[in-house]
Amino acid sequence: MSTMRSPAVAGMFYEADPTKLARNVARLMDNAEVRKIQGSLRGLVVPHAGYLYSGSTAAMGYRLLKGKKYDVVVIVAPSHREYFEGASVYPGDGYRTPMGDVAIDRELRDELVAGSQVLVAAEEGHRTEHSVEVQLPFLQSVFQKFSFVPVVMGNQTRASCEFLAADLVRVLRGRNALLIASSDLSHYHPYETAHALDRIIVSDIEAFDEESLLKNLEGERAEACGGGPMVAVMKALKALGANRAQTLYHCNSGDITGEKDAVVGYLSAAFTQMN
Repeated sequence: MSTMRSPAVAGMFYEADPTKLARNVARLMDNAEVRKIQGSLRGLVVPHAGYLYSGSTAAMGYRLLKGKKYDVVVIVAPSHREYFEGASVYPGDGYRTPMGDVAIDRELRDELVAGSQVLVAAEEGHRTEHSVEVQLPFLQSVFQKFSFVPVVMGNQTRASCEFLAADLVRVLRGRNALLIASSDLSHYHPYETAHALDRIIVSDIEAFDEESLLKNLEGERAEACGGGPMVAVMKALKALGANRAQTLYHCNSGDITGEKDAVVGYLSAAFTQMN
């Protein structure tokens, strides 16, 4: 009997009705401006808030996937509700969304865990976490069928980022994989303060400088709830051959709602390989 991880935030972060959800995702994708990128697309940074707030930013990244094919998608995301050491991969068969089931690449998951100093197969970090879940309807809208590996970081220490990046490189070298870092940026600052904080992260990503990003996060000069996933994904992608990064879109919740006293930042970015 298959074990599917049931949706935790359907009806809250996005529509629970499959028809309405598919229609909303299609609308977000259709309305997203098409950005030109150079090279082959290897990875993305996308936000993970409710679609009302960050859906348009996420769609800027996912729009780039139309017409592309990958052997597997790996999503690296933060844990908001459970703290645990290292990182976890869901031990079941897949994730369920209102739009259907998405299978986990069990062989790749087992390879990741078998040689890792930081990864374990566990439900910790997956039970009620939204940061992986909200990415799946977008992926389901652009890929007819795909398998994925959901990785959730329980802590985001330098060591965890480095070990996880090494694990990803070890199992993905030679595979046509898409790596996704799930992250929002600064939280609950006034609009101008948030914009200044978020520009630091945007600059580090555009420079493809994961070391500077990590130092800015460690020194609390910038904020991101998925800072560790971004660092690990950037480090892995660079080792796998990606050599260019570009911001697709950057805004915060104040741009969406008009309420600018305490905002949350959102970013969509692409990593490509120029031959």
